[in-house]
Formats: sequence, structure tokens, C-alpha cells
Amino acid sequence: MDGRLATAVQIVPRWVSALAVGLCIALTSAGASGAGPNPDAADARALAAALFSLPEVSLEVGPFEGAPAAAEVRENGRSVGYLVSSWDTIKSVGYSGKAIDVWLAVGLDAHIAGARLIAHEEPILVIGVTPEDLESYVAGFTGLDLRGGTLEASGETAPGMPDIVSGASISSAVIRDAILRAGRLVATTRGLLGPQSDQPVIDRASFQAAGWPALLAEGAIARRRIAQGEVARALADTSPEKPGALFAEIFSALATPPSLGQSLLGRRLYESLLGDIGPNGNLILIAANGLYSFKGTAYRKTGRFERIEIRQDDKTIKLSAAGYRNVPRLAAEGAPEMREIGVFAVPETTGFDPARPWALALLATRETPDGGLLAASFTLRYTLPARFILGAPEPAQSLTPNTGPALWQEIWLARKWEAAFLCVMLTVLAAILVFQDTLARNVRLYQRVRWGFLTVTLVWLGWIAGAQLSVVNVLTFAQALLTGFQWELFLLDPLIFILWGFVAIGLLFWGRGVFCGWLCPFGALQELLNAAAQRLRVPQIQIPFALHERLWPIKYIIFLGLFAVSLNSVTLAFQGAEVEPFKTAITLKFMRHWPFAAYAVSLLVAGLFVQRFFCRYLCPLGAALAIPARLRMFEWLKRRVQCGRECRICASKCPVQAIHPLGQINPNECIHCLNCQTLYYDNTTCPPLVARAQRRQRLKPGTTPGADTAAGTGHAS
Repeated sequence: MDGRLATAVQIVPRWVSALAVGLCIALTSAGASGAGPNPDAADARALAAALFSLPEVSLEVGPFEGAPAAAEVRENGRSVGYLVSSWDTIKSVGYSGKAIDVWLAVGLDAHIAGARLIAHEEPILVIGVTPEDLESYVAGFTGLDLRGGTLEASGETAPGMPDIVSGASISSAVIRDAILRAGRLVATTRGLLGPQSDQPVIDRASFQAAGWPALLAEGAIARRRIAQGEVARALADTSPEKPGALFAEIFSALATPPSLGQSLLGRRLYESLLGDIGPNGNLILIAANGLYSFKGTAYRKTGRFERIEIRQDDKTIKLSAAGYRNVPRLAAEGAPEMREIGVFAVPETTGFDPARPWALALLATRETPDGGLLAASFTLRYTLPARFILGAPEPAQSLTPNTGPALWQEIWLARKWEAAFLCVMLTVLAAILVFQDTLARNVRLYQRVRWGFLTVTLVWLGWIAGAQLSVVNVLTFAQALLTGFQWELFLLDPLIFILWGFVAIGLLFWGRGVFCGWLCPFGALQELLNAAAQRLRVPQIQIPFALHERLWPIKYIIFLGLFAVSLNSVTLAFQGAEVEPFKTAITLKFMRHWPFAAYAVSLLVAGLFVQRFFCRYLCPLGAALAIPARLRMFEWLKRRVQCGRECRICASKCPVQAIHPLGQINPNECIHCLNCQTLYYDNTTCPPLVARAQRRQRLKPGTTPGADTAAGTGHAS
């Protein structure tokens, strides 16, 4: 190894040392990032006037107090609603891991009178989205009824909701979730969602996930087992076939409190049902196993369930088919399989009080020999545990909802098919990398697989699914480690999370090339365009290696600069990350202001003449991946002793000049495209293989030495 190679190989460790120094320096000036304190009286009055659309001179804003904290707003002494911060209320954070603070004006009619985004550091919102689009999105929640609006994290807009910000669906869902949760919590605790009463009411706001065994143990789920003998006795049947056999095992629970309903039904179904029952309606879950069906079949014709009814004091409440929803399976962890499950809406007009004890009656009948009908009822009594009741003797649970996990679960469910296709795609890539020797021996097959995979990466993964990794993800992860790591923040985008998981494993096995060479949509775009340019005979520029090895450290300098800036200002770092054209060319499909589009196009034009120009010299994400990739455990790319000494074909054909003239592959620059491996196994191109073939030919009986030598010389040339 000569001096130039030693210099090239050791540059990255020096940058690692520089990174540590930069980290120490930046940490001394890095401050905590989050939403600001509550505004002073003058600012609060101005903000309230803007959000409530009322004259500032007539308004008075009270102190921020209560749980959660909110300020009452009065106009000429008359209360008009409350001013509330989503950060103060639910500690709302965004995809960047930083605070998202949306200020809301909640009217006494439980409608949002106005909304304004005060603080955020979302990467896609800092870059790529105009302030006007963002302001329009947040203002679009004005007039939303907090009693009926439901959160749809799938990207489809629910009735009354503004359209999501194009190119920022995840951040839009986070902001929407913050607005709805904070608004509903304040409306609930201030009695805006229904008539106020001195009587205890159930907790309709807080959420704490719980499993089936825990809910069953505390009595939140009631259970009764009914044997066939018990039914026979009640119906005067003196000869039951199997007295000890199970007739029905029935379970029931009040599903109105979020901690019960969302745990048992899952958030999607629970939120959907809440929109149907009204602000003071209730949900009752009934599930059963056994021989006897509590549903029966008559309800399909009559519209009423004849085998079950709710009893409370002197009231009997019949359950209607119109308020019934079939449930395929229970969502609570540890829940058993059930023969049948249903959830029933109990309207407010029935007079049902969920905070008081009630009973579920299961009705059974038997026809007598003389044609008469005997009936019996079996009662399952239910009392809601005190922790689900506000105003009960025992203290209620905290009203702060746990919003993070529920939101990411909804997003994963909504994008399950995309996630499944990505997993298939990654499985195919893993097979390509594991069996790369077999693939590299068949050049034609390799080229088809290579171009086909890059096309899928560009078109589906990049332009359709929008799953382009970025140095912004690296900076966000570093910030999360410094300010309090939360997995939920990274689970908000399932495709990005799955990609990063695969790339992290790939770094240990193959290095940075797993992403850069196969999974980067912008890299695929460069390579496909350059291939087309070569077919059109566009001249290719070969950068002298001495100059090349002095240019590729630029991307490490860019990455370290962005990292140091992010420790002091994430917003500035995200703006600096515009050195990546990914959002312009891939996420936003060139639909940006002309300077951004012109920059991306100029890099692609440069790539027509210099293969993967951006990847070689400017990509900060490639630099970020190259540093940990030095820890990879295996050397998959094969070399011969003749490489760099007798032959430099691989070095001249490498699309990113990752092969030193002396033959060594620089793992920090290699994109693992396998092009050098096809040459390694090509017995018509690789000189050692050509020489071996010539020797075998000469050893064949009956071969003329002169003819062999001439043929071999001609082939080698």
C-alpha cells in the first residue's frame, strides 16, 4: 500500500475524531428546544382576538390554570371560550422529536374557533412546504366540532377536516392529532361536551392501554359462565343431555371510556363508533363463547335483539340492530378467541347512566309439549370501576391522554400493504446480496435484475411511496438521543422505519452500499439516466484518481457541518440539508420553486457525464452511512492478486471509482453494485480467467500450439 492509498483509507477515521471534537464543542452551546412559555397578558389578548375573531379591546384573558391548563376568554364580561396550548396540554411532539405547539380557541359550543401553529421543527415543514400552505392547513380546523370529528391517520381526510399538506402526510397527521386531542381534552374537562351535573360522570378523555387479564381482574370486564344444567332447571327441563356442558360464557363491558373502548376495540373502530353515538351516548361490548348465541337471527328481520337486554333500576333497554356493530376480534392484549362479539350503541335518550351499576340479561326460551313457551333470564351484573369515573370517591386517572402509540399504530394499519410490499422488496434484495456470486456469473441476468430493481426503487419506493431516506433522519435520530429518545416518533412513518432497520443490518453485513447502491431513489435516478446517456453516446468524463480522492471527502465535511449545526439549531440544519436534492426530485417530484428544481436538475445533468456525481462528492447521507459501515463484519467482494498489478479493468469500470488503481476497494465509497463481481467471473474479460482458459485449451489433445497461441493472443487483445 503506497502513501496515497494510506491517506485515502485513513481519512474517514480522522473525520470521526473531528466529529467527536465538534460534538463536544456544539454541546456546550446547544439549548433545549421546545415550545415557548405561555404568552403575557397583552400577547394572550392579541392571540385570543385573532383566534376568536373578536375586537381585542373587548376581551379579557384569565390565567392559565386547571388540569389541563387553559385560559378563559371573556368578551365584555361574558365567557366565550378557552385559549389552550397543545404543548401545555398533551406535550405534543412531531416527527422531528421536537415540540409542536398549536394554540387553539375552543368555544363554549365545543367548536374550534381558531387555530394557529406557534412552534415546530418538522423537517418537511421547514423545507419544501410554503408558510402559506401550512397556515392554511392549521387554520382549516376552524369551525370543527370537537364532539363529532374523528381522527383519520390513513391520509384520507375525515369530514370537517382540512386536506393534508401535500408531501407532509406524517407531519400533518401529528399536527391534526395534537389539535383534536388537546381540544377534546379541554372541552371535556370544562364541561363543553354535554350538560354539567353534580353527579359523577365517566371519564371520556383519558387513555391508558390495558390488557384483557388486567381489565378482567379489576372488574372492568364482567363474566358469567352458564352451564346447560342451570338452563335446564330454569326452564323446567328435567332431562338435560349434558348438565355440566357449557351453554354460554358471556362477557360484557362498558366501552365508552377510552381506556376500555380503545383497548378492547382498537383505536380505528373506537373512534368510528364515537362519531355515531353523540357526545353523551354510550357503547356496550358483549362477547360470548358456547353453544348459545346471544345474537340469534331474528334481529335481521325485527331490527331488535330478542335474546339480550340492559337493565338499570326500573328501566329495561332493548338493543337495536341499527346501533349494532360486529367485531371480528378483540384488540386487547391477551384477549381470548370468542365465538361472537358485538358492540352496541346506547343512545342518551334511553336514560342509561354508565356511572351507575347495571346488568346484562341473557334470555333463553323452551317450547313445552303442549305448545307453550317457557322463558328464563340469566343476569350478568356490571359496576364500572371507580378509576373510570370522574367525581367518584377514589381519585380518577390523569386526564392526559397517551397519544403517541395510538397514532403510530393507526398509521401502520393504514399503510400495511405498502409496508408488506416493502418487506417483499427487501427480502428480494437480501437474496440478491447473499447469493451475489451466483448472480454475478450470469451477466445478462444480473443486468436485468439490476435495472429492474433500480426502476422499482425509483418509481415505487421514491415517487409513489415517498420513502426517500435523508440526512435529516440521521440528524433527527441524533437529536432524539440527546433530548430524550422515544421510539414512537420514529414509528410514525412505517416505510422509513422499515428501511432504516434494514439499512442498519446491511451496514454490519455489506456496508453503505446496501442503501446507496440499491435503495436510494435519487441514486437510482442518477444511474438510470447515466445508462440512457451512455446508450446515446454521451461522452463520459473519467476523473483522475488523484483528484477524485481529494474531492470525495467533501461530503464528510458537509455532513459534519450539518451535524454540528443541528446541535445548536435543528431548523438551520434542516435548511442546510437542502444540499440533498432528494425532496425536490423525489418527495416533491420537482414541484418546487425554480432555484430548488434548477439545483436538482444541474446535479442530474452532471451525472450524465460523471456517473453518480452527487453520490461521489456531495451526499451527506452517504458520508453518515460510511462512518458506521467501517464496522461491517464480512468482506463479500472478491479480488485477485493480479488486481491493480496486471489488470485495472474493474477500477476503470467502477461507477463511483471506489477501486484504487492498486486494486483495493475503498468500502467507504463502494455502493455494492456488483459490477466488479461480474467482471471477476467473466472468463472473456478478466485476464487471469482468460489466461486460465488459454492454458486449458493448450492442454487439450490434438490442439495445434501455434493456432492456440495465436487465438489466445487475439482474444487477450
